[in-house]
Amino acid sequence: MTLDIEGLAHHYGRERALDDVSFSVDDGELVALLGPSGCGKTTIVQAIAGHITPTAGTVSLRGERVTDQPPEARGVGVVFQEPTLYPHLTVAENVAYGLKARGMPADERQRRVDAYLSLVDLPEAHGSMPAQLSGGQRRRVELARALAPEPDILLLDEPLSALDATLRRRLQDEISRIQAETGVTTLFVTHDQQEAMSLADRLVVIHEGAVAAVGEPRSLYQSPPNRFVGSFLGRSNTLAASVDGDASVLTVDGTRIECAEPLTSTEPVVHFRPEAVTVGSTGEITLSGTVRSVSDRGSHYDIEVELSTGERLVGTCQRAPPAVDEQVSVGLRRRDLVVFDE
Repeated sequence: MTLDIEGLAHHYGRERALDDVSFSVDDGELVALLGPSGCGKTTIVQAIAGHITPTAGTVSLRGERVTDQPPEARGVGVVFQEPTLYPHLTVAENVAYGLKARGMPADERQRRVDAYLSLVDLPEAHGSMPAQLSGGQRRRVELARALAPEPDILLLDEPLSALDATLRRRLQDEISRIQAETGVTTLFVTHDQQEAMSLADRLVVIHEGAVAAVGEPRSLYQSPPNRFVGSFLGRSNTLAASVDGDASVLTVDGTRIECAEPLTSTEPVVHFRPEAVTVGSTGEITLSGTVRSVSDRGSHYDIEVELSTGERLVGTCQRAPPAVDEQVSVGLRRRDLVVFDE
């Protein structure tokens, strides 16, 4: 195991930033630290990198506790959200900067610079100045600089957030390729769900300074453990339900649904994804309602349906959609439903 976080907590004055955060990252793994802005992700990165000393808890790298060690003693490479290249140094000098500070001989520094600029597909950029590079090229140089010391773990703190959508997708592919080629253990910090889902082996979802869930992306998407994860990871529908008498049967919009296990709450919530909704046909579970809006998304239509309770759900369809104000049936499968017994 490369990284182990145990019971991490941190306060800025009276403000709580982290509360009992624990997770680990295995050797060679790419884990995404995912959550909305302000949830504590950057504080976790700063604690791992050694830029802050947490109020409580421990940070261990390669089995050694490093919580109180300075950043230069940790073997951590970091690419920050904001650009950090030195504008007065060439690309090669930027990449070599940390190597020189470690006392690495000049010939080995040159070998590392050549190797990692080639890795990020900038083999001819040695003499260029940062101002001569595009935004994407500068990100690549920062990645090469972070990788050149061959760290135990690479921390990427929202490195793509300032880039346009096309460049983000391109660099996502590059990060995936580079991580696969080097095998470097990587913690990728982002608030972008699609970015995390496409890149990561596992997700650590953070909400209000605490761990909301840890797991493989597809597993958390299909079977979220709580309402926050269900709503945060992609689009979701939630409908209020009721339990009357039989704790193994709930009712949604007048339709009875059998549950795999008895429920403890009398007012559970049913969660399901828009792609699980079949608009205009029946299913194992059939609801009915009125079409309130139709949105053409190119690859599909989004259909918003209002039920008799006044609640609304969104489904998708590939073919010609129903008309607004049309009465439609809505089909669901039991296996696509997640019941939050809260």
